[in-house]
Amino acid sequence: MQTHYDAELKDTVRYLGKTLGETIKNQLGQEWLDRIENIRIGGRASYQGDAKYSEELKETFKSMSDSDLLTVGRAFAQFLNLGNIAEQEYNAAMNVDASIDALFKHLDKAELSTEKVQQAVGKLNIDLVLTAHPTEVTRRTLIHKHKELANCLQAVHQESLSDVERNKVETRIADLISQAWHTEEIRSVRPTPVDEARWGFSVIENSLWEAVPDFLRELDDRLNQDYAVSLPLDASPVQFSSWMGGDRDGNPFVTSKVTEQVLLLARKRAAKLFATDLDRLQVELSMYDCNDALREKVGDANEPYRALLRPLVQRFIATRDGIADYLAGNSPDTSQWIESDDELIDALMLCHQSLIDCGMQVVANGLLLDTIRRARVFGIHLLRLDVRQDSERHSDVFSELTRYLGLGDYSQWSEADKQAFLLRELGSKRPLFPAQWDASDDVKEVLDTCKVIAKHSKHGFGIYIISMASEPSDVLAVQLLLQESGVDWPMPVAPLFETLDDLNNSPDVMRKLLSIDWYRGYVKGRQFVMIGYSDSAKDAGALAAGWAQYQSQEALVAIAEEYDVSLTLFHGRGGTIGRGGLPAHAAIYSQPPGSLEGGFRVTEQGETIRYKFGMPKLAKRSLGIYASAIIEAMLFPPPAPKEEWRELISAMAAKGRDNYRATVRHDEEFVPYFRVATPEQELGKLPLGSRPAKRKPQGGIESLRAIPWIFAWAQTRLVLPSWLGVMRAIDSVKNEENEKVVNEMFSEWPFYRSRLSMLDMVFHKADPRISEAYDARLVPEELKHFGEALRAELKESIASLLAITGEEGIMKNDPQGKESMEIRAGYLQPLHYLQIELLDRIRKAGDDAQNTDLERAMMVTIAGIAIGMRNTG
Repeated sequence: MQTHYDAELKDTVRYLGKTLGETIKNQLGQEWLDRIENIRIGGRASYQGDAKYSEELKETFKSMSDSDLLTVGRAFAQFLNLGNIAEQEYNAAMNVDASIDALFKHLDKAELSTEKVQQAVGKLNIDLVLTAHPTEVTRRTLIHKHKELANCLQAVHQESLSDVERNKVETRIADLISQAWHTEEIRSVRPTPVDEARWGFSVIENSLWEAVPDFLRELDDRLNQDYAVSLPLDASPVQFSSWMGGDRDGNPFVTSKVTEQVLLLARKRAAKLFATDLDRLQVELSMYDCNDALREKVGDANEPYRALLRPLVQRFIATRDGIADYLAGNSPDTSQWIESDDELIDALMLCHQSLIDCGMQVVANGLLLDTIRRARVFGIHLLRLDVRQDSERHSDVFSELTRYLGLGDYSQWSEADKQAFLLRELGSKRPLFPAQWDASDDVKEVLDTCKVIAKHSKHGFGIYIISMASEPSDVLAVQLLLQESGVDWPMPVAPLFETLDDLNNSPDVMRKLLSIDWYRGYVKGRQFVMIGYSDSAKDAGALAAGWAQYQSQEALVAIAEEYDVSLTLFHGRGGTIGRGGLPAHAAIYSQPPGSLEGGFRVTEQGETIRYKFGMPKLAKRSLGIYASAIIEAMLFPPPAPKEEWRELISAMAAKGRDNYRATVRHDEEFVPYFRVATPEQELGKLPLGSRPAKRKPQGGIESLRAIPWIFAWAQTRLVLPSWLGVMRAIDSVKNEENEKVVNEMFSEWPFYRSRLSMLDMVFHKADPRISEAYDARLVPEELKHFGEALRAELKESIASLLAITGEEGIMKNDPQGKESMEIRAGYLQPLHYLQIELLDRIRKAGDDAQNTDLERAMMVTIAGIAIGMRNTG
């Protein structure tokens, strides 16, 4: 049965596809358009299970030249892009307020007191951390065209449009699609960290700048209407941080100079945006009535609000132009730069109070209120830059220093000796680093980064994250480095626990850390801890990682309570299931009870930023989902797991870990199979993000980043890291004795239910037939059995999941999500068969395939499949 969603969206996809077809016909002729249309029809039939059409696609591609394969790849990648744009626009237009509506329905049913709602809203603290490293496969120039296209679709769907207006919009749509077709879709070079940061700033400027005050206004209105509760004027329940330009873990291109440039570029963009806002405000606030406080500030000016705001506009312009001048290598006058959020907020609040006092509440709560909200959320730094570095790099600084000072090698010391040395130096008044010390380049880079932090305002920074943290000394070392570099404020330092062992050891590490008197004094009652999802899942499989993350968070919450510390857990989730991705509501509601009390901090990664926040209406919807889920989880916390649930999930997790590692780590045929059955080696050539695909260029699977690891399996539709070993582990404990407990876990425990819900989504994206086609062409005979065994487990796992959920088929509970994937399926299918043909040709050609149509076509199919699957890593 076709739903309204399905029908309307399909109409839009057909319309865009037809327009692209016209563009292709105009450039290449009717014969080419007929050819592509036949491939599309064959792809749809192949997806629906017609093996004859699958064989026809293979034969068609075998007979094509390299350049023709490139043309077909480009056409289907563009079709998928257009399908995604249509879906984004549809989702933005429909149910934009559904998340907030759902929250208030839930609150109303519970008959909560005003006081309880006020408390929950007061604790609302969402920190969304924009990161680039999962890589956005689409070029920024195309993203701009896609955004314009989405705006046109919004316009063309308005029933009130006249024929003349409709024709004008449709002409613009054709224009944009033609522009995109004639634009290179693959970057010629990798983006730099500064490029990535600029892209993050553009998301704020083009979407979040409008969406945030709109969202807060609607939340405030509903709270007022239903509970007589107001968002305070100083509230910033949502805020934004960034890793772009600050995350140096394994990225040699993020240097201290890059970090400083990104900090200044963020301030420059904020200055530009606030100058525009304030200029508009001073034009509108032409009133002469004001209160005494404002009058005292501006004297006898006839237009007091303008008199206050005009100089502020000029200072923001001076900041914007001065930073541009500084970055160009000049020495501008900085005396007129805006230096603190208070300079902006104090002026805005003075205007607001004056308008209220003079009976102009409507004016006070119009554009002025929106600007106040932006000032609270974004501030003069636009967002706060996190710094991330590997613990080994900090240890290297002290090893080199202690050898220079004749104290031995710090890295060889015991943990107790390291702590004693660090605490002694933290309490010392004399400098630790000798003036004449000629440190190595790597050590200088770590120290220069700390000096950049010291040089700039604390309001421009978020937190300092230490990856591969395993001991209290890892945290103390960073605090000593910051202190010695002149950082005179307590920058929060967060250990990142990412492997299975790290997660399991994290409570012990944090207990030791919080038992140090000096440290408790330093953190002043606030501790951040980052939980890694990607590497733990890559290390131990999805189920073991998920349970370890849950237990770790649960224990950390208890330790924080014991030491009277407010704990903010920072979730390093990716967009995909194998990297911890989950729909926001399910992800938040499946957290341990109490884990949201210190706020909710989460990475928003790569392409998911565009899908969630790329348009104002989408951004507003996403913010509503986060806010409603967090408020709901605080007011109606999920149950703590019963002891029998713990026993069973622990048994499942251990079995899942062993199942996963038996294949990925211990089977000597796994790596050879992975290398040939997926485009893993070809992925390294795609100029995606600024980071290398591997931490160590010569390393094997263990050194491969979680992103390409997931990406490679998604390309072949086996999506192996997200499900391998999980259902077999669950089945292993499902016997008559445990059946009642397992059923109870599914019906009553959001954490367990969310694991199965994730698998439901994964299995819908998986397609054993596509994986089999890759194997048939690319895998040598002696390894084919390996893929057959994996697909057998996949099919068995799907059947097992359906037996537990009682559903007739996958994604029955999410018809919209199912239809969304199926709308794209007919365009995805040909790209897979095309990629198989290309992989075969490239591997046979060896070095001769470099920089040819063949390699370019390969890049186009990789990007196209990622677009169709709606994720990279």
